Amino acid sequence: MGAGGHATSLEPKNPLSRVPHTKPPFTVGQLKKAIPPHCFERSLLSSFSYVLHDLSLAFIFFYIATTYFHLLPHPLSFIAWPIYWILQGCILTGVWVIAHECGHHAFSKYQWVDDLVGLVLHSALLVPYFSWKISHRRHHSNTGSLERDEVFVPKPKFNVPWYNKYLNSPPGRAATLFITLTIGWPLYLAFNVSGRPYERFASHFHPYAPIYSQRERLLIFVSDAAVFAATYFLYHVATIKGFVWLVCVYGVPLLIVNGFLVTITYLQHTHSALPHYDSSEWDWLRGALATVDRDYGILNKVFHHITDTHVAHHLFSTMPHYHAMEATNAMKHVLGEYYRFDDTPFYKALWREARECLYVDPDEGEAKKGVYWYRNKF
Repeated sequence: MGAGGHATSLEPKNPLSRVPHTKPPFTVGQLKKAIPPHCFERSLLSSFSYVLHDLSLAFIFFYIATTYFHLLPHPLSFIAWPIYWILQGCILTGVWVIAHECGHHAFSKYQWVDDLVGLVLHSALLVPYFSWKISHRRHHSNTGSLERDEVFVPKPKFNVPWYNKYLNSPPGRAATLFITLTIGWPLYLAFNVSGRPYERFASHFHPYAPIYSQRERLLIFVSDAAVFAATYFLYHVATIKGFVWLVCVYGVPLLIVNGFLVTITYLQHTHSALPHYDSSEWDWLRGALATVDRDYGILNKVFHHITDTHVAHHLFSTMPHYHAMEATNAMKHVLGEYYRFDDTPFYKALWREARECLYVDPDEGEAKKGVYWYRNKF
């Protein structure tokens, strides 16, 4: 049994073995039938209890850091602050995940409650809630599609930039991962870096970007206004407490949140066992199954199991996180070889996937040329 509580009897001994790419012998309805009905029930009380839990811990960490750290003997502060940054970053990643659930209408039965909670929580973390909700919904509708998926879309070999082969070395991978984990998330939001190609400039802050339809533009303005309000508040705090204080208390934990967010998303959809499809082969169910559950140890719980129940999340995105583990275990016997779980420590998996998953290409001699697999040889 892995640290995330996964039974291993139905899992392949080798997590790198390929997931089947043919039409599954089961339907979404059969998967849903295998899951206890209560797993689909959203409780406002339960959902808010997780918000209260996470925000309480975040406040406790903040209070301790701002009240007592300056009293510590000088050398100890160099230990105390990094501990605070890591703990606060992990907890706020959990807050981010709850806001993500609001975007999926998995927080409660009331859409306006979900949107209000999601808008407040995501804006506090400088995320344009409605903008990301819309693009993320399209990701769920097109997972695994080389033409229509929204983020971390792998490039076919013929589209790989010429300089990538020079990055396929330990220093190149280290530099690429460092940039991706530190500024990758804001670059995606602002400039659609690593996102689906569009015919013109795309940004989550641009109401007239091609990502959005005419009827969605007002929501983009609302998202922008909320992020601007949060930014202005942070600016006001900096003028009172100082920029360095703000960086230590808020900036570095936010950097860790963004790093974890990119890590989690990247590892959910980047794995040598997972197929990708062009328009000749893609369908929604096979695309939704082209994701992998990972084991982050105790962080599985801190991150509300977005890490180790992601397959279930893609199949039933309105299911609340506190039922996802039970649902995952309930449908494993139906999924069979179509379910993939990898317990490689995430920091090792990051390096491995950065080394092994550089581009996608069909198998040579394969009749179905619309199925693509990760490669690393140029």
